[in-house]
Amino acid sequence: MRVAFYSTKPYDKIYFEPLSHQYDIELHFLEAPCIEETISLAAGHDAVCIFVNDYMNEKMIESAAEMGIRVILLRSAGFNNVDIKAAAKHNIPVLRVPSYSPEAVAEYAMAMLLTVNRKTHRAYTRTRDFNMSINGFMGTDLHGKTAGVIGTGKIGQAMINILKGFGMHILAYDPYPNPSLGVEYCTEEHLFKNADVITLHCPLTAETKHIIQAKSIEIMKDDVYLINTSRGDLIRTEDLIDGLLKKKFAGVGIDVYEEEGGVFYEDCSNEIIADENLARLMTFPNVLVTSHMGFFTREAVHAIAEVTLENADAVNRGLELVNAVQPSNEG
Repeated sequence: MRVAFYSTKPYDKIYFEPLSHQYDIELHFLEAPCIEETISLAAGHDAVCIFVNDYMNEKMIESAAEMGIRVILLRSAGFNNVDIKAAAKHNIPVLRVPSYSPEAVAEYAMAMLLTVNRKTHRAYTRTRDFNMSINGFMGTDLHGKTAGVIGTGKIGQAMINILKGFGMHILAYDPYPNPSLGVEYCTEEHLFKNADVITLHCPLTAETKHIIQAKSIEIMKDDVYLINTSRGDLIRTEDLIDGLLKKKFAGVGIDVYEEEGGVFYEDCSNEIIADENLARLMTFPNVLVTSHMGFFTREAVHAIAEVTLENADAVNRGLELVNAVQPSNEG
């Protein structure tokens, strides 16, 4: 099997290349993203392998089918960047990595919360200039506060365990509650009204898109903390900026962003950023923006490589496709 591997970074080769030799799989590493202008690079391959900021729309899938592409391999759990119905129409399975390291993302979300609460990122910059003043760096105890967890899948569950370790009361919202978690499930509205910390761990669907927007922000507590390590489109950026200007938030940590494609994972330090919303977010002292790296641990990247190649091997050998995304799963 020949695989066109889009959006390649150095760390992808480190983990994918050695493992590929264990299977009858030849990886063709491409630095280019998978977009309409580059789908032609998949000609002569049996599969395309894409990451979170690549996409496969109906037109691209039709082209892939004409080129003989047999499978779309996702190096992620989310699949909102692929037209699942179009893929099904052309009998091209879409295989994802449903779980790699929930703890990696949850630990990172907690790190973001601790950072924006205790201002360690700003303290690091200040003390490097030997400015040892702590004025403006006061945080708040997390112990005894209420954390609202939206989405209680594997990552949400890992986050709940961490929050419990900090002695926080947990409110949770999920369309499919898990009573075994021992947390208080409630409505979205109740969570927004009562949580001191809100952390997002849900997939991007039609129902969850812009779950954080003007109406939900308005009913949140003053000085609330908001953390998003899931998908950028869960937050309507313009409304978040309005809330920040109104001093609604004590701190915001976002590892994902609505328009991150073409910016996140790239070195744009010598460029003028045309995205005014992203540039504006960077000006707030209580906002921490990172480049979609919540998953980025050795264990997680190894697991992503392993499962992705197992998915490809299953197609190649005609085995059961246990990680296939069904059209009915699409939001």
